[in-house]
Amino acid sequence: MPTLRQSEARAVGVFGRQPVYTKRFAYYVGRRCRSTTIKDIAEEFKLDWHAVKELDKQYMTAQLAKAGRPGPKVIGIDEISIRKRHTYRIVVSDLIRGRPIWFGGQDRSEASMSEFYTWLGASKRRRIRLAVMDMWKPFRNATEAHAPQAAILFDKFHVLRHLGEALDKVRKSEYARLTGKQRRYIKGQKYNLLSRRENLTLEGRQALKTLLAANKRLNTAYLLRESFGQLWSYEREGWARRFFENWRASLKWQWLKPYEKFAQMIDRHWDGIAAYCKPQNKVALGFVEGLNNKIRVIQRRAYGLRDEEYLRLKILTCMLPAL
Repeated sequence: MPTLRQSEARAVGVFGRQPVYTKRFAYYVGRRCRSTTIKDIAEEFKLDWHAVKELDKQYMTAQLAKAGRPGPKVIGIDEISIRKRHTYRIVVSDLIRGRPIWFGGQDRSEASMSEFYTWLGASKRRRIRLAVMDMWKPFRNATEAHAPQAAILFDKFHVLRHLGEALDKVRKSEYARLTGKQRRYIKGQKYNLLSRRENLTLEGRQALKTLLAANKRLNTAYLLRESFGQLWSYEREGWARRFFENWRASLKWQWLKPYEKFAQMIDRHWDGIAAYCKPQNKVALGFVEGLNNKIRVIQRRAYGLRDEEYLRLKILTCMLPAL
């Protein structure tokens, strides 16, 4: 930590009852708040909690001003839950520059999504060539209405999440079908079954191996889920479609109803999935998922904070360089 003399940290004079802090000190506090809670900073500098928060807001506002108004060509659209009882806000990111550019709306409706396009302006929304989103219809409708020239691509990680949910339904149905000692292989194995194999501990891998050897239907469902990611490796739509048809054909006689429903969903949304086969649409699909993880960290660090404007600034500046 740099040495800050009292005269540098707090200028002489007040506006009302609030002390006036130097720009250097405000920026230092803002940089610290990127990785530390307001409470910890306030205790360290013996400042009022609200003063630290305001200094951080000033710092983040300056970051956004320096970044300038965005004019994205490829956008990622997702919603986040900010409170319980299904209170959502929409986050839009510039996938080429790798940063969130808009946080807003009142929910995840088409009207809320349209607010982004209104904010962006007619000239800039005409520059959008690709919109990456989940399969939520209001997002697609708003994009088609305000940026009809943009291709729509459904996010790989949201698609695979639906497949993970289908696998979990198979797990539950198998547990309900079996009785007595046969259940012991399935009980408590949800995490091991749904996680990526490389993320499991040695004990977890052994338990998964035992589970798959003991239950043929779960083994089939697991292998089908693992193979489905290959769909995004094709560079021609015809090849991707052939792979999908073969994958769907392998469901025959397997009694995997959740997987059959998943395949029907993929068929209905095929255009938005096959769009990834085009070379110009080969964008980094992991950014939105990574941003979601970063937002969850921000929300945990700001637990109990009800200032939505502060949350907005935190999200919009989380990928910007420090001042």
